[in-house]
Amino acid sequence: MNFLQGKGLLGQDYMIGPDMALDPSKYFIVTFALFCNGEASPDWQQSSSPSNTPAPYNGPYFPSVSYEDNIRAQYTLLTKVLGIKEVFCVIGFSMGGQQAYYWSMSRSDANALPDSSAFAGLLVPATTTPGNFLEGPKAALLASKDFDNGHYKSVPQVGIRAFGRVYSAWAYGQAVICFSSPLWKRSLPIYSVVPGELSPLQRNASSFAPSQIWEFGFLSWDANDLLALMHTWQTGDVSTVQDGGDLGKCLTNIKAKGLIMPCKTDLYFPPEDNDLEVQYMKGKGKFVVIDSIWGHMAGGGSNESDHKFIQDEVKRFFEEK
Repeated sequence: MNFLQGKGLLGQDYMIGPDMALDPSKYFIVTFALFCNGEASPDWQQSSSPSNTPAPYNGPYFPSVSYEDNIRAQYTLLTKVLGIKEVFCVIGFSMGGQQAYYWSMSRSDANALPDSSAFAGLLVPATTTPGNFLEGPKAALLASKDFDNGHYKSVPQVGIRAFGRVYSAWAYGQAVICFSSPLWKRSLPIYSVVPGELSPLQRNASSFAPSQIWEFGFLSWDANDLLALMHTWQTGDVSTVQDGGDLGKCLTNIKAKGLIMPCKTDLYFPPEDNDLEVQYMKGKGKFVVIDSIWGHMAGGGSNESDHKFIQDEVKRFFEEK
């Protein structure tokens, strides 16, 4: 499942490959982008987004999109187009992990994932709390002089840079101070055209402050796409799907087995949230903390030791299932 990625799905491939957790020789793997992801490459089917939708629903007029909207579309494609009748596991990092949570309950006929299925949420809670950091970068973008209430004619650089600068302070654990290290370069939000290779900006990362790196990274985004994804993220709450806002009841009703992996130093989603969630799952949830200084970025495949730990835990979870 896709996380807040934008302009493509390159962020997905770190979990997929021979002898990796998602081995194509063992599993039929389907990767979805979120609505509003704004893919720009002709090699990918574009997700409906503010940036690629014609009038009258273009830009700021694009309708609000929920996680449920995404899951309904994904379910329809799997069952009606691909003819899939059973799902082994739904797995995702960050916003992808929240989609995995939704998959465990987001269908009119009770649970999307029965006892025989599983879901894995990496560095993500079942609900986005009102105190989540997203209002900060969002406000910085909305207040910029060149955003023009979403009616900009060119990239609103002031707003996007402000968004990236505020966002950068939350991405890592506070202990991450050696920004010129190879790990720092690998964790940047700029993906090379060639998977596995550093982009030019990453190779010269030591010349830039971390906030500048994130500013540059977000400049490839469309601002309205960003805000639309922020809305999906901020309104994420699995308990509103079928249990009237009762999160405990919602989690208790999950039938599928779940692997919940927060990072000890994640400033987005502290592990205490997941610890409480798993307690409601009646033994269906497995809680494993990633012991890393890299905060939320521990789950993005950029840190080798964290990546190996996650891969090993996912493989073990599949074997136990």
